[in-house]
Amino acid sequence: MSDRPSATIGELESLQRETFDYFIHEANPANGLVIDKTAEGWPASIAATGLALAAYPIGVERGYMSREAAVARTLATLRFFSASPHGPEPDATGYKGFYYHFLDMQTGRRAWQCELSTIDSAFLFAGALAAKSYFNRDVMDELEIGALADSIYRRADWNWAQNGADTVTHGWTPESGFIPYRWEGYNEALLLYVLGLGSPTYPLPEASYAAWTSTYRWDHCSGYDYLYAGPLFTHQLSHVWLDLRGIQDAFMRAKGLDYFENSRRATYVQRCYAIENPRKFVGYEENCWGITASEGPGSKTLRIDGIERTFHDYLARGVPYGPDDGTLAPWAVVASLPFAPEIVLPAINFCVHEAQLKLHNSYGFKAAFNPTHPGEPGAPQGWWVSPWHFGINEGPIVLMIENYRTGLLWQLMRSCGYIRCGLGRAGFAGGWLEAS
Repeated sequence: MSDRPSATIGELESLQRETFDYFIHEANPANGLVIDKTAEGWPASIAATGLALAAYPIGVERGYMSREAAVARTLATLRFFSASPHGPEPDATGYKGFYYHFLDMQTGRRAWQCELSTIDSAFLFAGALAAKSYFNRDVMDELEIGALADSIYRRADWNWAQNGADTVTHGWTPESGFIPYRWEGYNEALLLYVLGLGSPTYPLPEASYAAWTSTYRWDHCSGYDYLYAGPLFTHQLSHVWLDLRGIQDAFMRAKGLDYFENSRRATYVQRCYAIENPRKFVGYEENCWGITASEGPGSKTLRIDGIERTFHDYLARGVPYGPDDGTLAPWAVVASLPFAPEIVLPAINFCVHEAQLKLHNSYGFKAAFNPTHPGEPGAPQGWWVSPWHFGINEGPIVLMIENYRTGLLWQLMRSCGYIRCGLGRAGFAGGWLEAS
């Protein structure tokens, strides 16, 4: 273990508070939509909006906003999704109970001819169900939150999203129909399958989950046996919502571990890879890691210290097989906090104090950095740092810090009957699922 300092509770509180502000200031209070990226004219992301719905309860508990303000924002969001244009028209907001990935911040209609996204809809549904679990007082506004969350979740036609096969498709467009890709191989779709299996209206068959897990890849990397997925976020995003400690499905029972332990191992693999640094990027070391899907310096090739380096824009980077262009994402480090605090806290300290990645930022950490790339002339750190914040990055920071400290979101989702049903139909058993 490193003897370098770790982030303190005070620093975690500061990071969580600053990051939470993204969902206050980068949202349209009239419809609750949260912008995907802090760039001029950018649309909303339904995944970021779902993360916001889950973050508002934390804001109330931490004193970042009043319960009344959180109720008002949550109601505006759920009322919008409940009443928004829903149909096969190319400028609708959703279809068959699912929603388009990106929506115009003002009108709430489809942006960029994007896809109707099953996974991003799942994050939205999860946020709605978290809001329902938290805002459960016997008063008119909070009862309405519960009713709206229920109706939005129940409307999703998971059978349609299978498009005639066992696994679930990535999505659909009115122009071309279903996207040819399916949710196969281990990834963030664990949450999607649990939600689909738990639906009381159009549930996925249990065979769908078995078909998904049959595409898993077991691997051995850096001394660890684990269920492989390259980008770190794939080991994190379902865990933002689901407390997978001590419960197992058939696959994990056969391996003698659970998904939480698997994510702990994946986090250690990331750190080991940075220490080994096989591609010899600048900065990689025991406290400087975090390779995931992220913004990058841009598509270009540069000769740096005699080595020709090819860099990329937004890309699903992964460990240990790549792609890897030297780009790291501090949010992905924070999102592993519950799994391996002993290595994550020193890495957060590095990001704050040595890399100075909170410097002059409104919302905690920027999206990504690359110490190998020289960045723009005059870059404060002397290397590339993303100029943007993304809602999909900000949410896991707020939520996983809270899960590490109090487990609040896990508790809210554990109390949701749909989640318990979905986990049961997926074959999960043990631990809290069997506790009274």
